[in-house]
Amino acid sequence: MDLLTLLLLAPLPVFGMLAPAADQLSHRVRRNLVPYWTLAALVISFVSSVGLLIQWERPATLLYGALSIDPLSLLFAAIFLFISVLVNLTSLSYMKGTENPLAYYGLLLFSTFGMILVGLSVDLVVLFVSWELMNVPTYVLTGILKKDPASNEAALKFFLVSALSSGLLIYAISLLFGATGSTNIAVIGERLSTGHLLLEPMTILAVALFIAGFGMKVAAVPFHMWIPDAYEGAPTTIAALLAAGTKSGGFVALMRVFLVSLALFKAEWAPVFAVVALLSMTLGNVAALVQRSFTRLLAYSSIAQSGYVMIGLAAPTTLGISGALFHILNHSIMKSAAFFAAAMIIMKLSTTALEGYAGLGKKMPYTAFALTVSLLALAGVPPLNGFFSKLVLFTAAIDSHLFWLAVAGVLNSAFSLAYYGWVIKRMYLDDPKDATRVTEPRLFVGVLALCVAIIILIGVYPEPVLSLTTRIASWL
Repeated sequence: MDLLTLLLLAPLPVFGMLAPAADQLSHRVRRNLVPYWTLAALVISFVSSVGLLIQWERPATLLYGALSIDPLSLLFAAIFLFISVLVNLTSLSYMKGTENPLAYYGLLLFSTFGMILVGLSVDLVVLFVSWELMNVPTYVLTGILKKDPASNEAALKFFLVSALSSGLLIYAISLLFGATGSTNIAVIGERLSTGHLLLEPMTILAVALFIAGFGMKVAAVPFHMWIPDAYEGAPTTIAALLAAGTKSGGFVALMRVFLVSLALFKAEWAPVFAVVALLSMTLGNVAALVQRSFTRLLAYSSIAQSGYVMIGLAAPTTLGISGALFHILNHSIMKSAAFFAAAMIIMKLSTTALEGYAGLGKKMPYTAFALTVSLLALAGVPPLNGFFSKLVLFTAAIDSHLFWLAVAGVLNSAFSLAYYGWVIKRMYLDDPKDATRVTEPRLFVGVLALCVAIIILIGVYPEPVLSLTTRIASWL
């Protein structure tokens, strides 16, 4: 294991285990120390992931071949860590004065570490263990506001649905092990390609169980019902982690399993993903249109965004997978910016109701501008980053002769402008009851400015990112 790999993997669990020990320090010291050593651990691992991705030449394995350092795992590690850095920065203001700060930051590190291991896993048993390490801390983080009934309800619903998801996944893993005698993702693919036809019914059942298990995590219809309550009840910074981080973890696991282990059964699962993509886009956008809470609107919007990513799995060519990777990266930035803006509004105006957004352009101009850019990017308005990743996905659908799916994607993108535009209209055209300017924390503004800069930069110059995702898709 070289130094960069060690710096990628070691800081998060080490600093995470040290967080509870800080309880022995004085209140003032631990209040200031733990958030910043959490930030330091995340930054060290993020820089290491980027360094490994830049200098990557060939895959390397760890833990007797159960973990793989490859471009796919490194791309997702960089995404997970970047989102967690932003969550940590915004939490410095948003979670200030709340209970259990040591648990909050320690669990953030462990959940992020689980996400990274999910991306690295090329063995189904290790994948499942990593999956639980990613999920379990987020149950607690969702319900960290113990005195808030909505937070408690969200955590319970999240736990119950995730427990069902885990049960389906472990059953699917057992079926593949029974069919092939291996839990290694690549070995399973090889043995299925040369296996007896009697194995097919067992494998088809495993395909269905994997779709359901992963579908719950990535918020795809019809496995999406927990999402609105969880995103609304959780601290809004944690909602950003769920929408941009753990959802991406679900997608990287899904890609590993279906594009490697189950590639032989593409004719069976690709049409299913096409139908799921259509349902997710349509239901997510239609439900978002009638919401009166902004966080619930973002939750249903997140379901629709999962549908767009699914187009890449419905058309699993190099172009389709590249588009899916591109949109996952873009979505993580766009959705994070929207949730961080919502967190600032909750912190300053104590509201999630869309009525409270009236005149936000006058009261909180920086937040309103960042939110506007992120919403337009989510809608796919050029020249922002969401436009180009959707363009790649729709082109991949057309190349795979899924014309109806491409048309559905375009129509849904246009339809989403209705509710995104409604929010923007409230912020800039509606008159507020009180137009007094509200102070916007500099750290929050800085995080939003960084997200906006990335959204615009990738939109104006998408070539480097698209080239990277295409290279990864070709390798995969």
